[in-house]
Order: sequence, then structure tokens, then C-alpha cells
Amino acid sequence: MANGLARSSLAPEGLPATDGAIRLALVTPWKGSAGMFGLSCRMSSELAVAEINDGGGLLHRHVELHHVDGGAAPDSVAAEVQQLVHTRRVDAVVGWHISAVRRRLAPRIAGQVPYIYTALYEGGERTPGVIVTGETPTNQLGPALDWMREARGVRRWAIVGNDYVWPRASAAAAHRWARRNKVEVTADLFVPLGARDFSTTLRDLAASGADGVLMLLVGEDAVHFNRAFAAAGMDLVQTRLTTLMDENMLLASGAKATRSLYVAAGFFEDLTTSDALDFVGRWARRYGVNSPTPSSLGESCYEGLNLYAAMVRRAGSLARDELLSVSEGLHYDGPRGDVFVERGHTVQDVYLAEARGLEFDVVARLSSGSVES
Repeated sequence: MANGLARSSLAPEGLPATDGAIRLALVTPWKGSAGMFGLSCRMSSELAVAEINDGGGLLHRHVELHHVDGGAAPDSVAAEVQQLVHTRRVDAVVGWHISAVRRRLAPRIAGQVPYIYTALYEGGERTPGVIVTGETPTNQLGPALDWMREARGVRRWAIVGNDYVWPRASAAAAHRWARRNKVEVTADLFVPLGARDFSTTLRDLAASGADGVLMLLVGEDAVHFNRAFAAAGMDLVQTRLTTLMDENMLLASGAKATRSLYVAAGFFEDLTTSDALDFVGRWARRYGVNSPTPSSLGESCYEGLNLYAAMVRRAGSLARDELLSVSEGLHYDGPRGDVFVERGHTVQDVYLAEARGLEFDVVARLSSGSVES
């Protein structure tokens, strides 16, 4: 797929291919540290749109995706999407991308069209017009730290993260949790996006006295850290916890680099709920059993598109204000089960999984019905 703008043709039989289409900008990363998530995000989105269109579309119109590279520089992404909105080439914006992009994008578009942000993030988004479907520290990080303390006895944490808003704000949330729970954070170690050399970080971790590492690294950065961490034997003495790790990152890290690694998320491919199993089955029927895995990050885009569809059906309109007016308290069913919107955030279950080789073993449900505070 070329950079810039591309269109997906997913109209069902009986609906026109382009005339009167509802067009959605899908902003997902194609390159950079988060680029490894892009394929799963786009495949999950294509599946959602195919199912919507197979069901007759929305308002008797089919839905099309305009793909935008969310892995470009944040200002560049924001300018491209703003132009699409300004020229009325899209009716809404949906996507998984890092918070640095969201913070540039939201002020430019959310006053004109709905903007559904599907990534887990640091919390605190209150821009009118933005609806967040991903996990936040309230329902993900805090409960995961509780579980690690109670079930694994981790009481001294070091933090390793990329140096931008999501890891920094999440680290601050971890510090607040630690103070409340009389747990010590012994080190805060931040590296630039795109980091590959973790030798200094590993030396600092070894000297930190921590028995747990809270890993707030994105995509390929986390993969390289996991490999270096295991190669240095750190996995024998320190347990890792992360709120951003999908099945693709696990595979890229390799089985030798995943010992004592725990992940908190709203969805895992190996989740055994009926809704999750049904989603995985539909994915396999569409893409084949040997296709890339429907990771938690990609699945979030499926959630976002189905939330948009539920809003349109309930409002009977594409108008931003009418869609927002029906969003509060809106329920929809998806791979994460029954999800509803409260104060611009979705309320959903969150789970904790332990990496076992190249698979996730879901060991606990962390939270149910928690909304971002």
C-alpha cells in the first residue's frame, strides 16, 4: 500500500461501490516503533467494515476506509487528516496511534467530526468529540500492579519507558499507586522512540534493587529490550509487567525472551470468552488459519469501528453533535464482550496474561466496569 491515502472497496452486493459512501479515515502506524501493529490494525478494520457492509451498511450506505499512516511525524499526520476533514472527504476518524499523534490531531478535527481513538493511553482525554475505547491506568495499570503485588510479591519497581507522553504519564500514575500502597519505585529510565541499545538501561536496572520492571516501551523498542533483558539474564531476577504488548511483539521477542513477562489488556487472542472466540473464528474464516494473529492492538480498531456503527444506528445520522448526544451510555457487543460508553471512555473488562513461550496464558480478570477517572 502506498503512503498517503488509499481506499478500501468493501461494498456488499447490492450497494454501490463508491456513490454515497460513508468514508472513515483510519489512522494506523505503517512505520516506526509502532509500525509492527499496522497490519493487524488494518486487517481488523477491514473485517469490521466487511461485516458492517454485509449487514446492509449504515443508513443504507456502504462504508469505506481511507488509510492514513499514523506512524509519520505527529504534525504531519494531523495536517493530513485535518485536510481530509476540512474538504469533507471523510465523515469520521478512527484509529490506533500513539498519544503524541492524538494530542496533535484532536484539537484540529474533533470539533467537526467524531474522533474514536482506540489505543490504550495515559488517561485524561477530555476534548469534546473524542471517544476513547482503549484501556487507561485506572482500569489497567493500577489493577495489574495490585495483582503483581498480591500474587507475585513484587514490591520494588523500576520503570523503563519511551520518552513521550504515554510512558511519562503512565509512570506518574505508577508513582501515585506506589505511594498509596507503600511500594517503592527505585528508578525511572526513559529512552527515545526507536531505541535499540539498552546496555546503559540494563546496568541501571541491575543497580536499582527492583524486583519488578514496569515496561512502557512501544513495539519494536520493547522487542529489542526484551531480547537484551533476557540475554543479560535479568529475567532470572526481575519480573516484567507491561500494558502494551501484543501477540506480534511476543513472537518478535522470541520464546527465550519472554520468561517472567506479564501483560495487561482488554483482549488476547487466547482469551476463552465466547465473544473473543467468536471473533477469532470470524477472523480465521475471512483471512485463513495461517494469517497474522488478530492482536489486542489490532482488535481495538475493530472495537472502534463497531462503536461508530452503533452510534450511527442509534442516532440515525452522521452529524457529529447527534452522534455524540447518543454516545453516553451506549452499549455494543464485540470481542471484548458488552462494552458501554461513559464520559467519553468505554467501560470494559481487562485481563492479565503471563507469557509462556510464544503464547499468552490469561491468569486473571483485573477489572470490570471501571471508567477512566
